[in-house]
Amino acid sequence: MPFTKGNKTMKKLFFTNKILKMKVSYTNQLTLLLVFLLLLSNITFAQKYSTLELGSIIPLSEKLMINVTDEKMSLNDNFNENGLLVVFSCNTCPFVVMWEDRYRQIEKRCEINKVGMVYVNSNEAKRNGDDSVEAMKNYAQSMNYTFPYLIDQNSVVANAFGAKTTPHIFLFNNDKKLVYKGAIDDNFRDINQVKERYLLDAIEQMVAGEDIKLKETKAKGCSIKRVLNK
Repeated sequence: MPFTKGNKTMKKLFFTNKILKMKVSYTNQLTLLLVFLLLLSNITFAQKYSTLELGSIIPLSEKLMINVTDEKMSLNDNFNENGLLVVFSCNTCPFVVMWEDRYRQIEKRCEINKVGMVYVNSNEAKRNGDDSVEAMKNYAQSMNYTFPYLIDQNSVVANAFGAKTTPHIFLFNNDKKLVYKGAIDDNFRDINQVKERYLLDAIEQMVAGEDIKLKETKAKGCSIKRVLNK
């Protein structure tokens, strides 16, 4: 092909476009790597806190946290006659969203059986975003929560419990001892496909004074977003 100014311009455009594509590809790869490393570090960070053992007394029970109503309260303030259910939760985790219809059932079961209940948001790394105080207030209102939704500053309560995910369930009896921990049930995707109601069964058996048949299950959910330098 004879050399022309047009050909030279076309070659420049071709190579410029190729370089730009390489830069975009590199940027995307770098972004994915950073996201992966962040998730990995968060999981590793969470693993340094051992999950509370069955039979343990509830930790940090007197520590004051702020409810979405702006009222300060402790876990002890929320114990009822037959115990307390602590649910580590958040606003946007897909697992929480899919389990939200179960939250309504749990609230009713706790109320009927005189078991206190609190939701605890420990996502400190998202406190200026999806899990800000204002976002928590709006979410609790939109979901019509009938129990407190508490702000766990610096994830200290989650660390004491060794909570790993949202949701992560901890059920305490009237002696403040842990009797069940783990997941809500065996199907987060569809309430109509649930075969094992881990938590509801545990509440019923606890209140009836029976031995809880299944005391521990694997918690499933999004990792709690701790601030890594805390």
